[in-house]
Amino acid sequence: MNNKTEWYDKPYYSLGAWFKNKYHEKCGKISIDAGFTCPNRDGTLSDKGCIFCAGGSGSFAVSPENLRELLAPTLDKAYEKNPNLNKFMVYFQAYTNTYAPVDILESIYENALKEEKVIGISIATRPDCLGEDVISLLSRLKKKYEDKFIWVELGLQTIHEKTAAYIRRCYNLSVYDDAVKKLKEIGIPVIVHIILGLPGETPEMMYETVKYVSRNKPFGVKLQLLHVLKSTDLAGDFLKGRFEVLTLSQYIDILINSIELLDRDIVIHRVTGDGDRKLLIAPLWSVNKIEVLNTLHKEMKLRGAYQGRKV
Repeated sequence: MNNKTEWYDKPYYSLGAWFKNKYHEKCGKISIDAGFTCPNRDGTLSDKGCIFCAGGSGSFAVSPENLRELLAPTLDKAYEKNPNLNKFMVYFQAYTNTYAPVDILESIYENALKEEKVIGISIATRPDCLGEDVISLLSRLKKKYEDKFIWVELGLQTIHEKTAAYIRRCYNLSVYDDAVKKLKEIGIPVIVHIILGLPGETPEMMYETVKYVSRNKPFGVKLQLLHVLKSTDLAGDFLKGRFEVLTLSQYIDILINSIELLDRDIVIHRVTGDGDRKLLIAPLWSVNKIEVLNTLHKEMKLRGAYQGRKV
């Protein structure tokens, strides 16, 4: 089992623990909507988007017209709210954040990296939106800002092609594999998004995805509960009774087994997710995030469970 001092008494290696190990203090996160779109929405691949998407996972985040002009006061406001935070990461969250001309991407990323209080950026994107020009840009920025981090977050969700077709992911697994390889070659840490509870998937199928991701040892993983949101095609299927969402007890059981299947050096960036309360249809129990986390930690303690136990 991993040294508990590195995990700060949690049974898994959380992002908060990573920050404390790296910077010896708690760090903040600012989610940014930089105005990107997505090839799965603009007609390039589809005009419908993924079946669960209600307008981008960052649809309730900051939406700057000029990133640097807005980012500075946003950082100041975050600092005023919590004076104990002196360091922040900027998370480019909404839609596909490498889907723009490289000169625009460079300007957006650098405007964040130049900020004194920003320790690094995390870029959420699709594996099929990492062309050689983007890879070259990320490599240059990594060398230019050696004292800061640059992470890329890939929305894999599942390794199962039937499920991927249902959710309209619009790329196959080999594209993900190639993206991970290219990012590792230039030393850019990868964070992989996995959705637990996708329609038609058994717990065993979910574990297969977790094990597949873990074998490649990415820097981080986000384990996301499936949310059914208003104005999505997924909501239509749910309301027609075509699938059921996980109960809290089911999710906790699947989540614990998933955590135990992850290599102990992988940083777990998320174990549940935040659905917009105004849009959330199900599962309603997920609104109480503190209860979910408390239930998870209590149950892991009762089971003697910890990250990497089944690796």
